[in-house]
Amino acid sequence: MPHLTLAHSLQTFSMSPAANASAFPAPVPGTANRPPRLAATIVVVRDGTNGLEVLLSRRAENTDHTSGAWVFPGGILDRDDRAAHAACAGLDDAQASRRLGLDHGGLDFWVAAIRECFEESGLLFGYAAEGGLVDLDGADAARLAAWRGALHRGERTIASLCETEGIRLAADRLVYLSHWLTPLGRPKRYDTRFFIGAAPAAQTALFDGTEMVEQLWIAPAEALARTGSLKLLTPTQKTLETISHFADAASLMAWAAAPRAVSLTMPRVATGSEGLQPVLPEAPAWAELGRIDPAGHGHASYEIVADRAVRLSDRVIRVTAGNGSVMTGPGTNTYLIGGGRVNEWAVIDPGPAIDAHVDAIVAAAPGPIRWIFATHTHIDHSPATVALKRRTGATVHGLAPAHREWQDATFAADVTLHGGERIAIAPATTLAAIHTPGHASNHLCYLLEEEKTLFTGDHVMQQSTVVINPPDGDMRAYVASLRSLLDLDLEWLAPGHGFLMAEPRQAMQAIIEHRLAREAKVLAALRNLGPATADALLARVYADVPARLHPVAMRSLTAHLLKLRDDGLAQAEAGTWALSINATPPGAKH
Repeated sequence: MPHLTLAHSLQTFSMSPAANASAFPAPVPGTANRPPRLAATIVVVRDGTNGLEVLLSRRAENTDHTSGAWVFPGGILDRDDRAAHAACAGLDDAQASRRLGLDHGGLDFWVAAIRECFEESGLLFGYAAEGGLVDLDGADAARLAAWRGALHRGERTIASLCETEGIRLAADRLVYLSHWLTPLGRPKRYDTRFFIGAAPAAQTALFDGTEMVEQLWIAPAEALARTGSLKLLTPTQKTLETISHFADAASLMAWAAAPRAVSLTMPRVATGSEGLQPVLPEAPAWAELGRIDPAGHGHASYEIVADRAVRLSDRVIRVTAGNGSVMTGPGTNTYLIGGGRVNEWAVIDPGPAIDAHVDAIVAAAPGPIRWIFATHTHIDHSPATVALKRRTGATVHGLAPAHREWQDATFAADVTLHGGERIAIAPATTLAAIHTPGHASNHLCYLLEEEKTLFTGDHVMQQSTVVINPPDGDMRAYVASLRSLLDLDLEWLAPGHGFLMAEPRQAMQAIIEHRLAREAKVLAALRNLGPATADALLARVYADVPARLHPVAMRSLTAHLLKLRDDGLAQAEAGTWALSINATPPGAKH
């Protein structure tokens, strides 16, 4: 039967970035709509001498990129697995299907995981007729072991094993762990459910010698530390990372069995300096890759490269300045908006005054640049306006700041925006200006109405919180501005630094919650330290931030303190800060 090597393709379809990137196969055109095959994998664990151990087996060498990979037991579902439903203990198909979010057929995955584990590793999750777990180290071991090859070759079924040997499958000992789907564009795609189970105590694991040619019990952390000698692929590696935090099998199983959401994980394939690589959902580029390479061809990049034009849609092009740093991430994004029949373009945030970047903006524009829009006038966002206007004659739109510190002194708007303006760039291409003070008094976001995309400047950044620097920065205004955007009908955020961001409301709500959590830490520090200097508060409130970033963090701390002062919760006197007499008592909401 062709079910065992195929499932391991799911585990090994995506290597960790450190693994042999050149071996990662190129996407295959025309496979995006190919339905994935259903598969199941079981992560077998036990308590070893020094703590939790997991069973890994090395695949035999073959002709594809999965050769020699260390994997968990697993394989694709067999049509005969369903016949073993009646032999499953402690779980029926309705219950299993609900756990997996399926209408029916969920128990097939449990059966397949148990069958594959037995075939490949010799461990059988089952109950004997006389009660208790099957003992494969006893008198019946040789007879039961003979079933492994017959199952693998398709000569017998797991249902017939149960009927003949009087065994009930221990489905109740397997806990649903995770859900992985092979990236689009792969030559073989698998929709695999991962389970976890504690190894039956009275059994000894033994690899089959056909598919699996070596095996070991190993602590997850040790396996992760040995990626130079153990070929671990992305689902395997990520699973090991997940379970490595547990001291023993009991605590791991208790965590896995507790109510929790199991979301689908589907890597996307992209290219970059390390060649073709899988990109996981938590990676910055993941959402954008799904938008610009929906079929999974692998042509999009998981990296932002300075001054490389990236087509984000028919209306939007991004060019990123080469000013990457700890403050600007991969660099400042410049966006070109326009197209259509008239083929005229607007630029949002020309960026820093770097000649090569201005050249790249002009080269990226498919037609004449007629408008320049600034989100704000910090020195990484607007200084190139002067050179770009000189070269294009474009009309400059923006707003002057209330305070000149840290601002671009060269910026001069031809048209002053206050928020609420709507500018038609082309037929069916409309930008709406929204005043969003907080990071800067003159900060504007721009909504591309037809694509429900908000260009956020520094109001929302990817993978970083925004520095609020008084007096021009205002924490109270910042939180209020974020809240004002929550009711907009948005699908994408286009930040001033980083890739496109999906789920805008969730992203902005997370920032609000982060700011309020930091504010709560400030209040707690004021309560615990009594009157304290800003330096003393900084050490307590930003203890989770590297010391090298504390000078920057001090700006946001000051903004938090000023907000608390304006809210009537804190007061300053003689160089120290303290709770005001109206401050919220411990445990109360404010």
